[in-house]
Amino acid sequence: MVNDILVKRLAPAVFMAGLATTQRMHKRTKTTLFIVFLVLAILAAAIYLRKKAPPEAARLLPESDGIVYLNLRPLRSATHFDQRPIARDPEYQHFIDATGFVFERDLDEAAFALHQMPNTAGPNGLVAFSEVFVGRFDGKKLARYFESQARTRETYSGHEVYEIPSEGRTVRVTQLGYDLVAVSNAPTAEQIHSICDRYRAAALPFAGSTLLSQHYGEVPLLSIAWGIGKIGLPLGENGSLKILGMKIPLPEDTTFIASLRWAGALRLRVEEIAPTDLTATTSAEGLETMLSLFRTIENNLGDKAGNPEIRSVLNSMKVDHHRNRAVVTVTLPDSLLQQIIAAPENLTPVRAQPGQSAPAAK
Repeated sequence: MVNDILVKRLAPAVFMAGLATTQRMHKRTKTTLFIVFLVLAILAAAIYLRKKAPPEAARLLPESDGIVYLNLRPLRSATHFDQRPIARDPEYQHFIDATGFVFERDLDEAAFALHQMPNTAGPNGLVAFSEVFVGRFDGKKLARYFESQARTRETYSGHEVYEIPSEGRTVRVTQLGYDLVAVSNAPTAEQIHSICDRYRAAALPFAGSTLLSQHYGEVPLLSIAWGIGKIGLPLGENGSLKILGMKIPLPEDTTFIASLRWAGALRLRVEEIAPTDLTATTSAEGLETMLSLFRTIENNLGDKAGNPEIRSVLNSMKVDHHRNRAVVTVTLPDSLLQQIIAAPENLTPVRAQPGQSAPAAK
């Protein structure tokens, strides 16, 4: 009897307590699930932004008039150019012996900033360069090599900057990380200092120069090589480029975006962003005329005298025009790429002997 009364009185309390406990558990579960979902969403967004962000080597470059980036990994995998014999001059061989670094084997990425020089008669000529290289370096060997070549050095932002004399100018070199090396032959240390400063903020996926932030979004995805910049001034004559008697307008404020990517074949795309619609129209028409002339010349040579690779390139070339933009697209045959890769070239590192000038950094 007493038990029945206790059960009847305690049952509602037990039920309410259980209900409250269940609600708290559900609330905790929802909170936990929300936190997990939020973390996953943040990770997914970070991965997406990283994929959309410019490569780190390009983000480290200082302000410049042009940028060129190369990703050698896919090219090496496709062509195995690192396994081909290459002519090495004594300077390059000495660099290999001292550092253990072979460019064609160990260099994975390279980014170049182009700085137009106000005085073209100076030691830099038209353009000075700042460069960031990504690869497999032996840091200790590389440091010893730089020390042996440097006339002076400074410590900036925790990095040793080696100053190496080279043909009337100073090449500044520093190791940023175990796989990163920066070089600049600009007249002042401003550019190499900027690279060091950007390295500290490298975790930010969209950090980088003004030119990069303005135009990298227009570089096609999966491009293994690309370039951005205003190149009309060095190549042009009175605001135009003259080829075979035909003038193609290239004002100083014309921006070019070039890219090379694999899409079943190697495709080259060059986009001109002209200051006016009329300039782009004139440029597109000039390119079409020049292309027709080249096609006629090549086709008239016949199979024996002509070059099948060049003919394939000319036939695949297409010129499009929309408002202030003219776009040229070209498909490069694999055989032409193999010929380019097979061509031997001499590679020369920065090197200086006492009383001698080192080859200039390119």
